[in-house]
Amino acid sequence: MKYTFQDGTTINYEVIRKNNKNIYFRVKEDLVLYITAPMYLSLKSIEELIKKNENSIFVMYEKQEAKVKEEEMFKYLGNKYYIVLKEDVTEVTFKDKEVYAASREMLDSFLNKEMLRVFNEEVEMAKKCFNSLPEFTLRTRKMKTRWGVNDTRKKIITLNTELIKRDIAAIDYVIIHELCHFFEPNHGKNFWYLVSLACPNYKAIRKSLRD
Repeated sequence: MKYTFQDGTTINYEVIRKNNKNIYFRVKEDLVLYITAPMYLSLKSIEELIKKNENSIFVMYEKQEAKVKEEEMFKYLGNKYYIVLKEDVTEVTFKDKEVYAASREMLDSFLNKEMLRVFNEEVEMAKKCFNSLPEFTLRTRKMKTRWGVNDTRKKIITLNTELIKRDIAAIDYVIIHELCHFFEPNHGKNFWYLVSLACPNYKAIRKSLRD
């Protein structure tokens, strides 16, 4: 089913019947309006309620649409690019706010190679801020809740692959943070003092990483 807003925008909607007293509207990632409605409520009544709540529903739609567009953009070192796919492109190139590639697979491959290059280069730079660092292994994997992990017993530092989408300052902070754990295992006063010596603006960077 479809509904057209006053500005001409058309949205698909789906009615989900449940044994509840109220009606609920939600626009999901697929940009479909999902309506949870009581079993007894007629379709005509639902359409009238959509019209009555059109402004708030449209705001939900716009927010979700903006979120979807944001997710579709190519993120690399703190910048966002609109993706332009052309079959004759032989390598990933950037121009203004656009990134050109032959396929999304090419973009993924580029990002993986850049991730390894950038992470290793920044780790080598960060090492210069410390004395007596133990030999350690650098690994990468996608993590949902952490930007980095230091297994001090096995001497393995793991960085979140999503970090390549952040700027260099953020990458450096996470690396320094994990290196400091070789000297201070907990997040106590001494730990943050060590972090501040190598990364004085760490508080601002930590805040940006929550966005």
